[in-house]
Amino acid sequence: MKLALDHASLKAHQRAHRADWPQPLALRVHRALSWLYRAEQEPEDHDARFIFLWLAFNAAYAQEFPNRREFSETRLLLQFLSRLIDADRDNLLYELVWTRYPSSIRLLIDNRYVYQPYWDYVNGYLTEAEWQERFDRSRASARRALGEGRTKKLFAATFERLYVLRNQVLHGGATWNSRINRDQIRDGANILGDVVPIVIHLMMEHAYSVWGEACYPVVD
Repeated sequence: MKLALDHASLKAHQRAHRADWPQPLALRVHRALSWLYRAEQEPEDHDARFIFLWLAFNAAYAQEFPNRREFSETRLLLQFLSRLIDADRDNLLYELVWTRYPSSIRLLIDNRYVYQPYWDYVNGYLTEAEWQERFDRSRASARRALGEGRTKKLFAATFERLYVLRNQVLHGGATWNSRINRDQIRDGANILGDVVPIVIHLMMEHAYSVWGEACYPVVD
């Protein structure tokens, strides 16, 4: 039976079970649901929807830990996704990647504008040959993952691209409703629109796993 994963159904489950959850998990789910709700109010504005969905995703995966400056956010994100895939007994993320979005993911992987070394080249930090070699290797690796059904590897490549898009948008490096980035914004919002509810669902289903302390906890 296909699960109904939207804000309304997830919120109903949260209300029924949150009193029994560890407080950090309850807080992260609560915050993520609030941004998912806001994202659902923007079905036509892909820029706004992408921003709100990323905030929901960030609320879910961000955690507090010692020596924060020694860790990259991308590394934390990818570790979080790997744990979710391991916990996904119903293969919801697998089905998402291999059934619904293989074409959109392939387009993201092939898009140089969401590949950070390309911008390092544009800004003079890499030579053209260096960024192109890295891009070719990255694409080849992702295509092998596509051919071999390696979900973790493909998710990692996809979210590395989405993270660059996130940086462009949230750091002011993009124009609202710009013509030049419509495809990646639209595809990014659509992918996140399905990934984020699954993420929240899996966290609630595995509420007693150690997801880490919430960033900026509520204090009196």
